[in-house]
Amino acid sequence: MTDGPLRLLVLGAHPDDAEFHAGGLVAAYRAADHVVKIVSVTDGGAGHHKLSGSQLVDRRREEADRAGKVVGAEYVTWDFPDGHLQPSLEVRDRIIREIRTFKPDLVLTHRPCDYHPDHRAVGQAVQDASYLVTVPLVAPETPYLSRDPVVAYMVDLFTKPYPFQADVVLDIEPWFDTVLDMLEQHVSQVFEFLPYNHQHDLPADDDRRAWLADWCAHHMGPRADCFRQRLIERYGEERGGQILLMEAYEFSEYAAGVTPEDRHRLFLSDA
Repeated sequence: MTDGPLRLLVLGAHPDDAEFHAGGLVAAYRAADHVVKIVSVTDGGAGHHKLSGSQLVDRRREEADRAGKVVGAEYVTWDFPDGHLQPSLEVRDRIIREIRTFKPDLVLTHRPCDYHPDHRAVGQAVQDASYLVTVPLVAPETPYLSRDPVVAYMVDLFTKPYPFQADVVLDIEPWFDTVLDMLEQHVSQVFEFLPYNHQHDLPADDDRRAWLADWCAHHMGPRADCFRQRLIERYGEERGGQILLMEAYEFSEYAAGVTPEDRHRLFLSDA
């Protein structure tokens, strides 16, 4: 949608969703001097077992800001309550205004089918907003766009009502350290709440990065196994057969169509 640097907008439900699901592509965009903005649609205020209220919201907002600074990306958290998000008209209009204002070439978000209701709500709201960004009398206070951006869903492995389709696969091993650098900023989540929520023992401070790397690899590994053939098709038999850390993206048919040239350009196929 723009000349010059590409513009990537990630609309996640919570602080740290973007890093875990799309951190590799975010890092690749910034390494190539493209523009990235990350939005957490909720305030993150349900993501802890001890903290709550403004204390937790303020902390997670600060953590998100630090994560964005790791790569030089703007990272904002909105004020919709964590754990209570609905694909309401208010959320939809906020997303419409964000897309119109930022003018992204590519929008990444969750699929409308996911384990977390907030993820589903964001995915549905983005789907509903995709065409409406071009309609002048919807959210008329923000100038409309002449065309939709490309919208792609971040990877998940759920199979109902239909499994994720890996239209694009990306080896993120070159960017994995940067992904960890970003995730490490979310101390309240990755080193406090997630170990509690998943009943994991957290090691001493000196070993926490290694623990986080193992945790990410454990949860990302099934992606590579699931989409191995697609990795081989993109990277060849030898490299594609060995990749363990990867991201995948499915194009939304409710937004702009995607040409082979778009796929190559937007997903940095030479990176």
